[in-house]
Amino acid sequence: MEKVLAIVGPTAVGKTALAIALAQKFNGEIISGDSMQVYRHLDIGTAKATPTEQAQATHHLIDVCDVTQQFTVAEFVAAAQKLIPEIRQRGHLPIIAGGTGFYLQALFDGLKLGAEAPGDADVRAQLRGVAQEKGPQYLWQRLNEQDPQAAAKIPQTNVRRTVRALEVIQVTGKLFSHQDNGGPQYDDCYVALNTDRALLYQRINQRVDLMIKDGLVDEVKWLVNQGGATLPPATGIGYRELIPVINQPDKLATAIDLIKQDSRHYAKRQLTWFRNQTTATWYDLVQHPEQRAQIEAHVAQWLKS
Repeated sequence: MEKVLAIVGPTAVGKTALAIALAQKFNGEIISGDSMQVYRHLDIGTAKATPTEQAQATHHLIDVCDVTQQFTVAEFVAAAQKLIPEIRQRGHLPIIAGGTGFYLQALFDGLKLGAEAPGDADVRAQLRGVAQEKGPQYLWQRLNEQDPQAAAKIPQTNVRRTVRALEVIQVTGKLFSHQDNGGPQYDDCYVALNTDRALLYQRINQRVDLMIKDGLVDEVKWLVNQGGATLPPATGIGYRELIPVINQPDKLATAIDLIKQDSRHYAKRQLTWFRNQTTATWYDLVQHPEQRAQIEAHVAQWLKS
């Protein structure tokens, strides 16, 4: 399976900077895994990598849609599935950076979009508990005994994929290798960033203030002129709060506070999702920038496995 690195975590924890650093270190190319950065002209509210940042490493799936177009998870998966082998053929490492968890799950787990994938949260939690208690090799060996064909395609250290295979077997009563509703598509490695919650919320508030300073209100005015609330990206944080009051200056301050609140709530949901749906290794580069060396060592080891 082709190796794909994923840099995930809540907003404002340094995913962009880390992805660029790892792309430079491991000869990688970055695929945006963010559902909003695909839209042209929406640079500030989507927190896109700046032109200077994009010049430091090759970026994909940024500025690929007009604001009148709907961009779906199925389109993301199709685009990523095309990009990944192309990047690998160039001898480079595909690095997906972003906070839209379902995009990554659909890509990595081969979900049949629009269909209910078999699964059970309680079974998944129980299997993860076994992995934590007895180690990933123990869980992999259990899979190897039940479905050696599936186990042969999964590294013994990849807990997430091992759990997924056993979960599907237990829920459906069928071998994972015989399933026709998707399954792991890549040898993926999740690196997740987070920091102290109070500090994270402070950074989110500061980021929103910087977006306002950099011209978010004018960006929203432009979006309103293109169609406003009727456009697909109008539901994004930063846009949905400002669009209704964009011509009411006395209400802007309240809307900005709402952006901060919605951003904090979204960060909390992101954290919950990545903790529950992945077996990512977590790091705090905000308070411990020296952990970047640990991340590089972790990625280097995974690349050798």
